[in-house]
Amino acid sequence: MNIKKLIERGESESLEFKPSLSQTKEIVETISAFSNTKGGSIIIGVDDKGKVIGVSLGKKTIEDLANKIKQNTDPKIYPSISVEKISGKNIVIVEAKESKSKPVFAFDRVFKRVGKSNHRVSSDGIRKMALEGKKIYWDELICESAGSDDIDEEKVKWYLERREKIRKVKKPEKMDMEFLLLNIGAAKKVNSEIKPTNAGILFFGKNPQRFVLQSQLRLARFAGNELTRDFLDRLDCSGALWEMVEMSEDFIRKNIRLFGFRTEYSFQRIDKLEYPIKAIRESIINALIHRNYFEPADTRVAIFDNRIEIISPGPFPEGVTPEKPKHVPVNPILCQLMYDVGFIEKYGSGIYMVNELCEKWGISRPEYELSEVETKVIFRSSGKAIVIGEMEKLGVELNERQRVGLKTIFEKGKITNADYAKMFKISRNTATNDLSNLVEKGLIKRVGRGRGSYYAPGI
Repeated sequence: MNIKKLIERGESESLEFKPSLSQTKEIVETISAFSNTKGGSIIIGVDDKGKVIGVSLGKKTIEDLANKIKQNTDPKIYPSISVEKISGKNIVIVEAKESKSKPVFAFDRVFKRVGKSNHRVSSDGIRKMALEGKKIYWDELICESAGSDDIDEEKVKWYLERREKIRKVKKPEKMDMEFLLLNIGAAKKVNSEIKPTNAGILFFGKNPQRFVLQSQLRLARFAGNELTRDFLDRLDCSGALWEMVEMSEDFIRKNIRLFGFRTEYSFQRIDKLEYPIKAIRESIINALIHRNYFEPADTRVAIFDNRIEIISPGPFPEGVTPEKPKHVPVNPILCQLMYDVGFIEKYGSGIYMVNELCEKWGISRPEYELSEVETKVIFRSSGKAIVIGEMEKLGVELNERQRVGLKTIFEKGKITNADYAKMFKISRNTATNDLSNLVEKGLIKRVGRGRGSYYAPGI
């Protein structure tokens, strides 16, 4: 380790400077933060600007520091402590690895490293950290207030029939409900009594929201592009997860636009929805099965004039990003059950599939807004521009300028001859030829005469 170069880089998520050994409390809190995150180093004897001040060392200085860290952390942390000299001045380096036994407390509080600072973890965060450390998943926990009578046998039969059809898993000739629920993680045996798990209730429950209120899915269609109290349509979905997916799809189909057009080559009308329904459906499924059910908030879908937002409580799993998705299920039993009935595929292919569907449809890939609190997926509308690809499939010939210009007209509502010429750095005559050709094809129309004229969508 080159200490000088390390200091030159400055403080970061894994490096902190402390000017004095007397800052015991702050040092121990940072040890907690590093242990609960990805590990890191504290360099003592350097101020926050990276200037080497140095520290005085006695016979027991290092031993005392190690004891103070050990005595004030739980579980006890035994960091690596070393001494280096820079320009004749002593500095102390304390290294803490990421702990396998989280959360690590410091003075009865828990800290987490965020950027260059230590953040105190809330009681809910501590509970979540403890469960993650023990690899305890919410969906595998027993739904304490539910019993076997709360399982809907018809939903179980539907699951078996669907699994046989989709995954070719032959259903049993005689159904043993108890054995089946235990075998697929939908129930556990407690003192000879069969108790549904949270996954069992959400997938097979007669009334899942009675036991898991936050499992409700809320959808709303707003007027315009802002979140307001007034909405044009609304649906609060209840029932099993797979039932809510079907309900949400019907609502979305009803509340997004359907664009239609005819071409000069055919009397047949071509209709195309504003968004690829399969991509929206996949994202809603992901929101329902990968969300944090320890949080009391529900899953929400908001439809605006220019976008759809899908919001689910909780962050992406650690180490997973929209750019590099991988299969790290937050609720593995729910994932397996949804896979069994063909609602999802495994191995983190969902995001890739959504991206591909959007590109083929003619809209941009979804955007992701990620935080510790929630995950938001945003689909942007391309408006009428999505029909351009369909036109070309039917034999409508467009040059590259016309494709881009047509998209601009659909998005902005109009364009002038001068604007079109300026956009592509072409002559007014060439612009007139391009636009007149689009008028002949019935894709745009000319409005007005003379200098005040412009071109608007014709479909």
